[in-house]
Amino acid sequence: MAALSAAVLALRLCCAAAAVPLVIWHGMGDTCCNPLSMGYIRKIVESKIPGIYVLSLQIGSNLIQDMENSFFMNANDQVREVCSQLAKDPHLKGGYNSMGFSQGGQFLRAVAQRCPSPPMLSLISIGGQHQGVYGFPRCPGESSHICDWIRKTLDLGAYTQAVQEHLVQAEYWHDPLKEDDYRKNSIFLADINQERGINETYKKNLMALKKFVMVKFLNDTMVDPPISEWFGFYRSGQAKETIPLKETSLYTEDRLGLQEMDKAGKLVFLGVKGDHLHFSEEWFYTSILPFLQ
Repeated sequence: MAALSAAVLALRLCCAAAAVPLVIWHGMGDTCCNPLSMGYIRKIVESKIPGIYVLSLQIGSNLIQDMENSFFMNANDQVREVCSQLAKDPHLKGGYNSMGFSQGGQFLRAVAQRCPSPPMLSLISIGGQHQGVYGFPRCPGESSHICDWIRKTLDLGAYTQAVQEHLVQAEYWHDPLKEDDYRKNSIFLADINQERGINETYKKNLMALKKFVMVKFLNDTMVDPPISEWFGFYRSGQAKETIPLKETSLYTEDRLGLQEMDKAGKLVFLGVKGDHLHFSEEWFYTSILPFLQ
């Protein structure tokens, strides 16, 4: 009996040790450890995958800075900081899965493209705006003066140097009526989407992913257009008709390797009923958890 118990314990320890670590990046206006958001996600993942190491990224020395940086810290600097955090974390040296919420989704994609060590194994983007946004209908805390200020600032000049350098949301603002301005002046999204030329390293690193899962919220009222969550966008030159990823030049020219990844079965497109980042625990267990095990 004692021998059997020891064998069961050894098996449990083995399975726990084999759990692939998970890195989480929160969205705009959130923090790493909010018990109603990222703290909750971490808790339910740990409950279903015993022994898993979960790192919920904090940008800044405290939660207030973490929240403020999601609005005002240059996205490139944030990605650089995260790459440094990951490289120094001994739990991740063998590789990790990643899960980004809203803007955290495209930020983690930038990590995958720019920082291949330690290796990101799979990327799960939950509501990430991979072709950017053109519109800012609301943001966390609708009465917040920050939301109103961001709207006005984007309207005045999203592609001016000062706004690009200091307002995160401007760095993935994609104006289909001003594509030339976007390609020339976007300091973050235009770069990771290969809009100004092909960085073969970006392409190679992204294609190294085992899975790239993209979740779109089917009743999303925050992301404009919602199809950006599946890498689609407005057809260039207007802001009414949208096209899916496969009709974009990014895919047809395979500038990021997405076409090849798609043919290899590495791209996964999931839809969930609900508004932005609204999903049930049951949906998370059945649709997302299998990619982490």
